[in-house]
Amino acid sequence: MMYKVPFYIALFFSLAVFSQETLSKKELSNHKEEVKQSILNFFEGFHKADTAKMKNSMDQNITILTVTKNKEGRFETIKMEPQNFLKAIKSRPEDQKWKEKLLSFKIEANKDIANVWTPYEFYLNDTFSHCGVNVFQLFNDGTTWKIIAIADTRNKEECK
Repeated sequence: MMYKVPFYIALFFSLAVFSQETLSKKELSNHKEEVKQSILNFFEGFHKADTAKMKNSMDQNITILTVTKNKEGRFETIKMEPQNFLKAIKSRPEDQKWKEKLLSFKIEANKDIANVWTPYEFYLNDTFSHCGVNVFQLFNDGTTWKIIAIADTRNKEECK
């Protein structure tokens, strides 16, 4: 019987040390809204070719990947360097209007990190171009939510 007391004490302290802080529904909802707003700010900059606004939502170590089908029909990832991504947006012709319409948000978050799934349709000068899914990963730097990774797919068929 004496041996059980230290075991229960050790179990109690290990649970206290390794358990994550539980967020209230209101706190969790606030985090999810802040995450969503960070992504909306990113796309506001994207649509206006305002790369400074986009950078405000991006972490300096961001990873950007596209999942695509190669010539052999196998899927692979293509990594884009953030500076090249921003340069492409900043240098697009002024007569081109890019609109990425986010169809929904599925957000999983706690106080530190979030994962967001956003199906989308892309329009070039108001003409449908392609559809796909974006997957964002964000972290809370203590002030705001920053995008640390973006992966997307691009399809011409099976969009609706």
